[in-house]
Amino acid sequence: MSLSLLLLLLLLLLPICSAQATIFYGTVMTYYPKNTYANGSVKVVLRYKLSFGTCQENALWTCGSGNCGNESSLVLNIVDQESSGEWCQREGIMTRQVPSNAPFQLVLDGNYWIDNIQNIYRWSALTLVELRNRSDIGRPNTSPQTTILPDLRVPSNCRRDFSLLAFDPDGDEVRCRSGVVTISSCILSFIPAPNSFEGAFVIQLVMEDFPRQNITLTQTNGLQTIITPNESISEIPVQFAFRLDPVVPSCTEGLYLPKFLPPTSANRAQLYTSVNQTLEINISAEANVSTITELLFSGPHNIVQTTSGTGQYTLRWTPSEQEDGESHPICFVVQAVSNSTKYQSELRCVIVSVGNATIPASATPITSIITTPTTASPPPVPTPENTTGVPNISNQFVVILRVKLSSSSPLSEDYLTSIITQQIRDELVRHGLPLNVIVGLLSIVQQ
Repeated sequence: MSLSLLLLLLLLLLPICSAQATIFYGTVMTYYPKNTYANGSVKVVLRYKLSFGTCQENALWTCGSGNCGNESSLVLNIVDQESSGEWCQREGIMTRQVPSNAPFQLVLDGNYWIDNIQNIYRWSALTLVELRNRSDIGRPNTSPQTTILPDLRVPSNCRRDFSLLAFDPDGDEVRCRSGVVTISSCILSFIPAPNSFEGAFVIQLVMEDFPRQNITLTQTNGLQTIITPNESISEIPVQFAFRLDPVVPSCTEGLYLPKFLPPTSANRAQLYTSVNQTLEINISAEANVSTITELLFSGPHNIVQTTSGTGQYTLRWTPSEQEDGESHPICFVVQAVSNSTKYQSELRCVIVSVGNATIPASATPITSIITTPTTASPPPVPTPENTTGVPNISNQFVVILRVKLSSSSPLSEDYLTSIITQQIRDELVRHGLPLNVIVGLLSIVQQ
């Protein structure tokens, strides 16, 4: 073969090889409306995660429909990287100035998803940004807040429930769907089956917010639209890879699969901090057979991770004035290794609400368990001795009750913290409590 022919073949192959090197691991986008100006224009900040095989790969959001205005700033920073180099997640913070509060769509698309069982090749994500003024809260709509790790994994013989973070700052009901199929409470469940395919699967979800009552959306030109509880307001993408690994000798948490220990926050816990005050999230896990190697997380790019020993981690985040009044999601898993096989803990996520009020920054969520006692005796009244960690916040009532639940089958902690508490909260709102009522679990005692 002549040298010129060899060079020609190399040049022809080069674009193909470089394109195939781009391996996509998913994305998620949320948004917060900021200033509304006298001329009707609006500033909106959009935060998104981009996950690829390396930190050098990139993709750009483009305008899909409506008037998307002008992009005034865009900053990309690394959030986290898997230690063996499988993936890198970065956070983009995009500021756009749009001429009015009319809805618009942003689109992210490209080629080369991670090799997957479904043989999905192209990827496409869409965000519907709704900025019209809401009649129920008197301000523009904010999207649901969530994030996700690029690559979640579970042995093919183990059941695993993934309770995605689905928090809405406006108090809306959040639903997830895949195509036209609605996913209850945004919980994805893998149930082992004979001859389960091992390998990666592509998960492409849409997360939407639905008002709990009829509301009116008002555009800057005076045009009004009524939205019912059966109609979504905004739409964000949640895309990631899910990997089925080879079978494990035991699915019991704490052996091969890392198990979270106190004081790790419960899944979907709501934490509070203030501007320029550092929040600390302490995470503890154990695995008696495999060896814990790392904590993987997704959240704001300026989170600092430290470790004080095997399975002992701390995430620290200091919000700036730009994040005042916002709520930011943080998700994490602990990863372990045994004989070169990787094992992950369950997925846990928290939402961090930022405000200028003086609130202790700790990983103990300010929560209320409000339900009907199972006995006729009055509920215990909190005293200073048994309310340690509950801050004194004006105009906020914290009620702590004990409740006993009976079930014909075992209820997991994740099910209690995600499904049961959400059902209690929905019922309280239906009976007239404010949309911002918080319901959570302080502790669980199995009998």
